[in-house]
Amino acid sequence: ATAVRIPDGRILVKTEDYKSLTARYKALRLPIVRGAVTFVEMLILGIKTLNFSADVAMKELEKEEAAKKSEAISKSSSRSNSLWLVLSAVFAVGLGVFIFFFLPLAISNLFKVDKNAVGFNLLAGGIRLTMFVLYVYLISLFGEFKRIFQYHGAEHKSIYAYEMNDELTPQRAARHTRFHPRCGTSFIFIVALFAILIYAVSDTIYAVWSGHPPTLLTRFGVHFSLLPFVAGGSYELLKLSGKTRDNRITRLLIQPGLWLQRITTKEPSADQLEVAIVALESALGLTESKIVAERTAAS
Repeated sequence: ATAVRIPDGRILVKTEDYKSLTARYKALRLPIVRGAVTFVEMLILGIKTLNFSADVAMKELEKEEAAKKSEAISKSSSRSNSLWLVLSAVFAVGLGVFIFFFLPLAISNLFKVDKNAVGFNLLAGGIRLTMFVLYVYLISLFGEFKRIFQYHGAEHKSIYAYEMNDELTPQRAARHTRFHPRCGTSFIFIVALFAILIYAVSDTIYAVWSGHPPTLLTRFGVHFSLLPFVAGGSYELLKLSGKTRDNRITRLLIQPGLWLQRITTKEPSADQLEVAIVALESALGLTESKIVAERTAAS
């Protein structure tokens, strides 16, 4: 379910029946495999959600500007927006791979520690995390991203209220923390730490097999090919952290992610909490909130 606040104050909701591939195919439910599959599915759903939000924003903007266009032009514009969003997403993913995946390897290569698999990957992992934290901090300085991070905080608060069997109202949800251990931010930290271990092992195996450490491009190729395994393993660790969050070791592992959420989440307003609650209730199939003024069914 996706909920969007439109300029007249109403909340537009799009609901869509979705059955994960892991629910359809037994083989995809295996540990680690299910994590890799879920990671890809969430990426695709995220793009679709952005597409819907962008379409709503464009349509409302056209209404405000009284831009009267024919139905054919409107449909063409919608297709153009969708294509532009997909191209933007592909470019963003490619840029992300270069900045947060290839660049840390290239920088680490300059320090001539490529013969030490553990040392190299500790250095590359540290550089990768530093670059990511710096990136998140810099974008948080822009006003529009602050609103996005406020909605992120609203999402966490509404989920916490539901998990604690609290009443799903903006007033009750506001009392809960905006820091959640199963957030994607925590997932990124787990991925970064797990990657250091897996890549150190893969580099060692390659060096033993070939008789020399991998070159920069070989290392990049091997590491990138192992990314689904890293994502899948990290997903399992994230699930485990949710079940054992009272454990001292678990709290230690998820703490960096909770610290970073001080940047990626902000205290939401009551209006933003309304939107988050509507989206949550719609996704869970609960009684429709009185806040919802309009609902659209997915085609």
